[in-house]
Amino acid sequence: MSVETVAGRPRDGVVQSLIGTLRRAPLHAVVIGLCLLWLIPTVGLLVSSFRPPRLVASTGWWTGLLPPLQFTLENYVRVLNAHHMGRGFLNSLLITIPATIIPIMVAAYAAYAFAWMRFWGREILFTLVVGSLVIPLQMTLIPVLRLFTGLHLVGTFPAVWLAHTGYGLPFAIYLLRNFMGALPKDLMESAYIDGASPLTVFFRLIFPLSIPSIASLVIFQFLWVWNDLLVALIFVGGAPAVAPMTVTVSNLVNSLGQNWQLLTAAAFVSMAMPLVVFFALQRYFVRGILAGAIKG
Repeated sequence: MSVETVAGRPRDGVVQSLIGTLRRAPLHAVVIGLCLLWLIPTVGLLVSSFRPPRLVASTGWWTGLLPPLQFTLENYVRVLNAHHMGRGFLNSLLITIPATIIPIMVAAYAAYAFAWMRFWGREILFTLVVGSLVIPLQMTLIPVLRLFTGLHLVGTFPAVWLAHTGYGLPFAIYLLRNFMGALPKDLMESAYIDGASPLTVFFRLIFPLSIPSIASLVIFQFLWVWNDLLVALIFVGGAPAVAPMTVTVSNLVNSLGQNWQLLTAAAFVSMAMPLVVFFALQRYFVRGILAGAIKG
């Protein structure tokens, strides 16, 4: 092998890498362009939420980025204090946290049963659970509302907890069952041989190993419940004492009229918690979703 050949290899590698980068440049440009396109309305909303009312009414949001900068926290103070957004934020937490924890705990153990326990009708029951995913949520509102009315639960937090638990269980069981079913069989058999009970196996082995999939499910369930308007409006209503942020913001649309700066501030207050949850768990998101989707 000649010296020229050896010396030329690094150069060839650099050239090939440069060619590959140039070939992918259009794709990167398109992806970056789409990201910027999606971000522009959000940036405009954020800037408007910090601008004084007179400027929002007379100039475009992009002028707020030019000197002299004129930003204020008055919009957020007014929304939180005078329009029940502070109470709505607390109500959303009181609704969303239990409505996320309850279905995930139930679904996790149900998925463990479908994946590793042997009982009659297991496949049929699992098919029925997955098949319930195609049932429109709106078809269940009247029957469930009549049931909750008979139990005197309408207008209370337990009503919306139970509703979101029922609506979230089919997808949660499907996702977790696929993930848990792909775990090593030898690990489960060794635990059973050592005398571990099903509950011990679940809490000591299955649950810790399923954290990526469970974290993905937490993101889905939390965002769905937090952003839900229909179920909350039907089962808890619009009273300020129990109304979550989505109901409160929808009421502000009618009451504030052209006060766009207050509506934008309210929108960003409602977005704060979902963003925190997503960024806290996003490292598990893709891994958990892919594992639950491609493994059976």
